[in-house]
Formats: sequence, structure tokens, C-alpha cells
Amino acid sequence: VCGVCHTELDEIEGRISPLELPIIPGHQVVGTIAATVAGSSKFKIDDRVGVAWIFSACGNCKFCSQGVENLCDQFIATGLDRNGGYAEYMTADEKYVYPIPDFFSDAEAAPLLCAGAIGYRSLKLGQLKDGDRLGLTGFGASAHLVLKMAKHLYPNTRIHVFARAAKERRFAKSLGAHWAGDISDRCPQKLDCIIDTTPVWKPIVEALFNLEKGGRMIINAIRKEDHDKEYLRLLAYKEHLWMEKEINSVANITDADVNEFLALAARAAIKPEFEIYALEEANMALTELKTQNIRGAKVLKMEL
Repeated sequence: VCGVCHTELDEIEGRISPLELPIIPGHQVVGTIAATVAGSSKFKIDDRVGVAWIFSACGNCKFCSQGVENLCDQFIATGLDRNGGYAEYMTADEKYVYPIPDFFSDAEAAPLLCAGAIGYRSLKLGQLKDGDRLGLTGFGASAHLVLKMAKHLYPNTRIHVFARAAKERRFAKSLGAHWAGDISDRCPQKLDCIIDTTPVWKPIVEALFNLEKGGRMIINAIRKEDHDKEYLRLLAYKEHLWMEKEINSVANITDADVNEFLALAARAAIKPEFEIYALEEANMALTELKTQNIRGAKVLKMEL
């Protein structure tokens, strides 16, 4: 199986460019080992494993030596720089292949490898303390998993969700959000941390107004679209940025992020909400993602 991500839309529509074409997209992959090369020892035939966004890194630079290989200049992304999981078979570097806990089915595990892992990294960068107020802008695959992990890690934290569609707001409330409103709504309380999972700029500007003094804004996105950049002109220093508000971005994921989050998800019984599609229905799944027809994650199932 392979999870469907907004990054694939960016590839297909030309907003980000693969190293070379053609390329097979997909970076939330779960399957079994069909073959290994001589000298490999981490896995054996028929082991159930996952492959995430991180395909490889150099292993030698200062970033890799510090465990932040997501910042490596030679970071290679699955499904963008190397063929990914929209296929019956793929190859991978065993260093960045992960055993899947028995607790999860293949379809449950796939969204954890990107939407979950990058959401986990966002929470780490947010430096939340139990009882802090958390905001989420956008409520797709990653955000709904962030809500679930935040409720486990910070049981006294109230989670506030900003989403365009009423059904997304209802979905957030059904998963335990304290409050849910539109992207432009003013939150009833200032928030200590806000994690943005949208591909556009307007939610950033709106969220900064809702951020508490000394709060942290975490942008969980590989890129931002250009069509609404004019919203950045609405930024006012006093209202949006002053009083030591911090802005940070999430860049890719690390090996540790994937390992740590898979262990946390199994321990805390964090499973995604998802919809299954056949590989032949990939275009349908991507179109629904583009048109905001989202409830949790979307997963492609391959048949041999």
C-alpha cells in the first residue's frame, strides 16, 4: 500500500521538480521484502516494512552527524528523487526502511510514515508543555494525527482547529478538538503553539494574530503556493510578530522521527482515519485531495 500526499499533487502539477523524469511518486509505503542484495542484514525475505519520505542522506556532513539528516544537502526524497510507492514493487536503502509494528494493518501504517512522522516532528519543534493551548490550521492527514498524538502526550492541552470546510471542523470535534472554526475566525483564547499544515499563506497570517506572546508558529509544509502571497502584505509587526513570537518551518523528516513515532503510535494506539483506493484510482484520490474532499488520509492498495 502507499499513502497519498499533497506533495504528489505538487509533483504532478509542476510546482516541485523531480531530479529526473519519469518518476514514480509515493513516499508512505508499506509492503513485504521480496528480495535483498548481498551483504544486507537488517531484514529478511517476507519481513513487513515501511519506506518514508527520507530515502537517503550522505551520512557524513555536520547535519547527518547531529541526527538532523533532514537538513543534509544530499537528502534524497522517496518518490521525488527516487522511484516511490505508486507501484507493485520498489527498491530502498535498508538504512531507511522501517519495521512495521504488528499493531497496525498495512493501510493503517502507511499514513504514519509521512503525515504522522512530520506531524510528530512539528510537535517536537513546538516545545509544548502539558496544559499549553495548541492550534492546528488545516485538518487533513497530518493534522488529524497531530491531534491524536497531542491528546496522548499532553492530556491537559486544549486543541483548537481552523479549517475551511464545515465537515473538516465537525471531524475535528469528533476526534476531541476543544474548538473548531474557520481559517479566518478569531480563537476564543490566544494559543501557545500553532501548527500549520496548509499549502497557502492566508492561514499563516490569520494564525499569527491568534498566537500568544512568546508563542511558536510551526509551518508543516514542503512548500507554499504563490497565488495568495498578497496576504503577506497584511502582516502588521505589532499584531502578528511582536512580543517574541517565533516562526519555524519543518524540513523533511529524520530517521529518528520515523522510528520514534512508529513506537509512540503503537504504544498509544494512534491510528489514522483513512480511505482505501485501488492503484488504478490514484487520479481519483489525488483529485479529491486537490478539491478538499478529505477525511483523514487516503491510501492506495496494490494488487499483484
